[in-house]
Amino acid sequence: MATHPSFSPDAPVPAGQQIEKYRRSKRSDLAIWWREIDRTLLLLVLVLMAFGAAAVAAASPSSARRLSTDEVTLDDLHFFMLHVRWQIMGLALMLGASMLGKDAARRVGIVLAAAMMFALLLVPVIGNEVNGARRWLNLGVSLQPSEFLKPGFAVVLAWILSWRVRDPKLPVVEISVILMGVIAVLLMLQPDFGSTILFGAVWFTLILLSGISVKRMVLAGFAGLAALGATYMLYDNARYRIDSFLGGGTAFDHVYLAQRTLLNGGWTGSGFWLGSRKMSLPEAHTDYIFSVIGEEFGLITCAIIILIFLAIMVRVLLRLVEEEDLFTVLAGAGLAAQFGGQAFINILVNLQLFPSKGMTLPLISYGGSSTLALCLGIGLLLAITRRNPFIERERFSLRDIGVTP
Repeated sequence: MATHPSFSPDAPVPAGQQIEKYRRSKRSDLAIWWREIDRTLLLLVLVLMAFGAAAVAAASPSSARRLSTDEVTLDDLHFFMLHVRWQIMGLALMLGASMLGKDAARRVGIVLAAAMMFALLLVPVIGNEVNGARRWLNLGVSLQPSEFLKPGFAVVLAWILSWRVRDPKLPVVEISVILMGVIAVLLMLQPDFGSTILFGAVWFTLILLSGISVKRMVLAGFAGLAALGATYMLYDNARYRIDSFLGGGTAFDHVYLAQRTLLNGGWTGSGFWLGSRKMSLPEAHTDYIFSVIGEEFGLITCAIIILIFLAIMVRVLLRLVEEEDLFTVLAGAGLAAQFGGQAFINILVNLQLFPSKGMTLPLISYGGSSTLALCLGIGLLLAITRRNPFIERERFSLRDIGVTP
C-alpha cells in the first residue's frame, strides 16, 4: 500500500509548522526559566531599580546645574533621562544573563574576568583621566573595566577555589592570592583604593567559605593590614582621604556636607525637588545620592532602601543554604558580597562613618558602566542560583523519610 506523502518520515516540514514548533520551544524555555528563577530576588532588584530612578530624578537638577557651562546648559532632568536608558539596557542584560545555564554563566564570568583584566592593563596607558584618576577607556563609549571585573572576579575566584573538590592538594588559596595581588596592583595604578578594598573583601569572604584553616585566616588578616599600611605610606590619594576623614580636609568637608544633607529632610523628607542642601553636593547623582534620598524622601525611605539591600543579601544566603555544589555556593556568595559590600561602603560614607571612596550605591546611583555591570552581576547570580522546583521538592521529600538523595 502506498504511503501518503504527508506521513512520510522524510517529507519536509512545512514552514508554518517549523515556525509554530519554534514558538512552542521558546514558550517552553521561558516557562522553564520562570519556574526556576528566584522570582523574589528578581522582584527585590526591580523595586531597588525603581527607587534608583526616583532618586536620580531628584538628584539630577543639582548635578546638571553644577556641570552646565556658558556654552552648554544641561536640562534639569539630563541625568535622569540618561539613567533610564542605562536601566533599560541593564535590565535587558540582566534578564538575558539570568537565562543562562550554570555552566554557561561560569564560562561568561571567566571570559569577562580575562577580558577586563586585559583592559585594566590598558587603562594606565591609554585611559582617560577624570578628577586625578585614570579609570576609564574610551571605546566609543566610556568604559570602566574595574566595574565589569567585579562580577567576573567573583565567578573566577569561586571557580578556582572549587578545584579543591576534585583535588584537595591543589594550591587554590595560593593561586587566589596571586590573582588578588595582580588585580590590586592594577587598581592602585589608577589609583582606585575603594575598589581594591572591595575586591579584597570579596576575596577574604570566599576563602573563608572555602574552608581555609584558622592559621591561614590569621595570616590573611595580617597580610590585609600590612597591605593597608603600605597603601597609606605609598599612595598620596589614599593617605589624603584617610587623613581627611580623621582630621578634616576637603574630602571630609564633602562627607560632612553629605551627612548634613541626609539629615536635613527629617523622617519624611522635604519633598520631591524641594531639597536645598543637595544643590551644594558634589556628585549628588552618584557618590552622595543616598544623602539626596534622605533630604527629599526622608530617613524612613533611607531605612526602607537599607532593608531592601539586607533582604537581597538574606534571600541569596537562604537560596544557598541547601546548595551542595561548592562552586554555586562560592559564586553566589561572592556576587552577593560584592553587591552588598559596595552598598555598605557607600552608605557609611554618606553617614560620615567611612572615608570618601567615589563608589556608587548599587542600582540606585547614576552611572553607565556601574549600572550595566551590576545588572550583569545580578543576572549571573540569578542564573547560578536557578533551581528546578520539582527536583527540589523530590529531594526534600526523600530527606523527610530519611533517604539521602
